[in-house]
Amino acid sequence: MKSILVVEDDITYGMMLKTWLSKKGFQVTSASSIARARKHLETESTDLILSDLRLPDEDGIDLLMWLNTQGMPIPFIMMTSYADIRSAVQAMKLGASDYVAKPVNPDELLKKIGEAINKSSVVSEQTVHSPQANPKSTPSSDYLEGESDAAKQLYNYVKLVAPTTMSVLINGASGTGKEYVAHRIHQLSKRAGQPFIAIDCGSIPKELAASEFFGHVKGSFTGALSDKTGAFTAANGGTIFLDEIGNLGYEVQIQLLRALQERKIRPVGSNKEITVDVRLVSATNEDLEQGIEKGTFRQDLYHRINEFTLRMPQLKDRREDILLFANFFLDQANRELDKQLIGFNESASKALLEYHWPGNLRQMKNIVRRATLLAQGKFITLNELTDLQQSATHSPVGLPLRNEEAEKQQILEALRQTGNNKSRAAQLLGIDRKTLYNKLKLYDIEG
Repeated sequence: MKSILVVEDDITYGMMLKTWLSKKGFQVTSASSIARARKHLETESTDLILSDLRLPDEDGIDLLMWLNTQGMPIPFIMMTSYADIRSAVQAMKLGASDYVAKPVNPDELLKKIGEAINKSSVVSEQTVHSPQANPKSTPSSDYLEGESDAAKQLYNYVKLVAPTTMSVLINGASGTGKEYVAHRIHQLSKRAGQPFIAIDCGSIPKELAASEFFGHVKGSFTGALSDKTGAFTAANGGTIFLDEIGNLGYEVQIQLLRALQERKIRPVGSNKEITVDVRLVSATNEDLEQGIEKGTFRQDLYHRINEFTLRMPQLKDRREDILLFANFFLDQANRELDKQLIGFNESASKALLEYHWPGNLRQMKNIVRRATLLAQGKFITLNELTDLQQSATHSPVGLPLRNEEAEKQQILEALRQTGNNKSRAAQLLGIDRKTLYNKLKLYDIEG
């Protein structure tokens, strides 16, 4: 089995690539930064690297140059936006096998991967060193479900609904772990061996949503330089997860409803209908019923996606899980930052328990990671948890701002400093990219 390393900081997009490539018979590992990619390449054999050009710490070209200095002639395919074709050409000059423009056409990508691996004369056959765990019985080691009553009730419902064909709507605040729950439903379903495709509706421009869902044919609109396979076709036989579904435009809602009812989709610019069989899991942190009243969300679509609702508990309502998650994230940070912290001292533990966690698990992970980096002794102390001492002025997304105008100005300044690179701007602000997109929409900031 050939092994591929996907280097992509957009977790949702990276998961989609990983799931699809795994379905095509590859052993896939993902890394969200150049530093993590290097660490993986230093210890694991890899047959091909599929890397985004723009990453939080360095560029894909930096990784390519590092490979050259290390004497690692691994086939390398660069993913770029149309605006970065010049950089892709530079990558080719440095030894990249090929490049593909985002959004990636799956068929084109698969062809280029095959060509790149076949051209490589130094790649030897790889074997899988450890058997994969049965996904139906083992949750991901990258997530902790918790032991509180709220967590037990949630995952009991997950186990009950997973084997059915019901459409599931996951309702919960940002950072509560909605995508993990969606993936767990897929793992426990009868579709577990088929693709799981996740789409972040909040980050897709409205004019491209139909193309992302249903695909398009070459020349159907400006920029459609080749045929594209949509998410529904890629997920055929499996599960499609639509995160932040409340962000979909009204016209796309009509198309989505038709696809779910008739089990047929039509790529943009095509007269040909394609039959698809997908199970839908959706998520939102909005009140969709309020959207129905305002006329921004269709009532018939709401009932179609909401055959069963799961409500995600907030971290503040899972007191028994707070220290479990804190230590879990500490273990992750220790591995990532090459540190050996033992845990939290008494005052730090008390602060963790008393904090209201408006940003939920995502906020905790970021705070623990920062504290791990700063800690000088064996334990994390209150000195490293300064964010928890600012709870009175701390906004839900982790920005210590006093009012909305200040928040808007800070976002604009972050975008200016990063040349409108949203991934880096989100990192600079201390929030995730999805939250940044929601803020851009809230303040009507041009993306």
